[in-house]
Amino acid sequence: MTDKFKGLKIVLYYTGYIILGFSFLNLLPVAVALLYKDFNSALDFTLNFSISAIIAIGMMTYGAETKKIKNSINLRYGLTVASLTWIILTMLAAIPYMLSGHMLSYLDACFDVMSGFTTTGVFLLQDLDHISQALNFWRHLLTFVGGQGMVVLALSFFVKEMGSAYKFYVGEGKDIALMPNVKGTSQWIWKISMVYLAIGTLVLWISAMGLGLQPLSAFFHALYIFEAAWSTGGFAPNLQNVMYYHDFGFELIGMVFFIIGSFNFGLHFALIQGKRKEFFKNIEVISFTITSLLGTALAVFALKNAGVYSDGIALFRRVVYNVLSAHTTTGFGSIYARQFALEWGGLGITVMVIAMLIGGSACSTAGGIKGLRVGIIFKGIVSDIKKLVSGENSVKVVKYHHIKDLILDDAVFRSSAAVAILYLVMFAGGVIITTAYGYPLAESAFEVASVSGNVGLSIGIISAQMPTLMKWYYMMAMYLGRLEFISVLALIGLMFKGAKQWLRRY
Repeated sequence: MTDKFKGLKIVLYYTGYIILGFSFLNLLPVAVALLYKDFNSALDFTLNFSISAIIAIGMMTYGAETKKIKNSINLRYGLTVASLTWIILTMLAAIPYMLSGHMLSYLDACFDVMSGFTTTGVFLLQDLDHISQALNFWRHLLTFVGGQGMVVLALSFFVKEMGSAYKFYVGEGKDIALMPNVKGTSQWIWKISMVYLAIGTLVLWISAMGLGLQPLSAFFHALYIFEAAWSTGGFAPNLQNVMYYHDFGFELIGMVFFIIGSFNFGLHFALIQGKRKEFFKNIEVISFTITSLLGTALAVFALKNAGVYSDGIALFRRVVYNVLSAHTTTGFGSIYARQFALEWGGLGITVMVIAMLIGGSACSTAGGIKGLRVGIIFKGIVSDIKKLVSGENSVKVVKYHHIKDLILDDAVFRSSAAVAILYLVMFAGGVIITTAYGYPLAESAFEVASVSGNVGLSIGIISAQMPTLMKWYYMMAMYLGRLEFISVLALIGLMFKGAKQWLRRY
């Protein structure tokens, strides 16, 4: 192929392929709508399925000749496909939101979809307590699929033979191999998730019925809470989030699943294979344990001394729960948003901001800088300090354990530090913009850390009435945070290259 737009055709063909597969997910909320005899919602999702399929087929048709070229996908194209797919699917998945009448603008609808796909969990949707069951199903389905990854979904179920599939897989921020090939790895990710889905939904279903919910209603509540917990997404079917249930046991079950969901899929796979020692040797588990204990201890100290919560149960439910929800980037909240601002004080908010920025594990459903990178950076700094103190000139090999023993070389340290710096720069930019609109510094830091780390807890700033620039920046922060910058930068690079070619041609 000598066409100057070869790269564009390759990207559009494979992006269309993934979108076509994803479009069939619209049939699930159609079934839910028909179950409740909600024909308006059924029509909304049928329309969205049709629009998505037509657009996908059009993209595939335009780039059809690229499928004849073996190994046409290089790493840059794979990264670009992943990042472009997220943007287009966000725009398409927002259509049922708009048709529902519960959004004030299309931008707000895209904001909510991006929040779902990136497993962030903040929302601008109006009158959440009275939306249709089909729409509630859709928003939780988006966060569940987004947690595993849309590209991973395509690689698992919709793609028969796709050369260079690893490029798509890496583009979605996943870089660990559970099996020799990417399709096998993708399928294992979904097998793990679906097994937990069955177990988690059953346990929560029984618990919800014990709270007095009718069986069908209890089932959907259980399904939604599990999907949000496992995907560390933070969505809930009601405005009060987990406070709606008023039950310590129900909160505890959800907490167990969101902690498990924040762990690396590679760790889950190792445990399935019987490698139980991996749990105690893994650098991410060690990092998470240390930072969680420090964070919860500081927050408990701050809130107890302030006299906000006095007894142990209240401290666990209102403090430990929220710190762990922040650290795993889940975003379930067991207190109201303004309580963070009015009760938690400077130390409590600082703990939450740091926990949200650190986040969970790499190659998991969690967001943030990731425990793996924090562990690597800390270990690298300690190693350098030892060298300076001892004055040794000999080169010592520094290792860390992540599924297997790995060497901590300069390249690994630099890449981890680079991503961490990009997160902090993005965080700082968001804080500057938010404070420029008159919001207090501490509250701005809390809210920006939440969207940057794909958490979803709010201190009360995020609303449909906030400035448009903040909505755009927060969406960008969610997007960049979830895809971890590299694939988005590849998309920007390809766009600039395409623009230059177009200008030269015309």
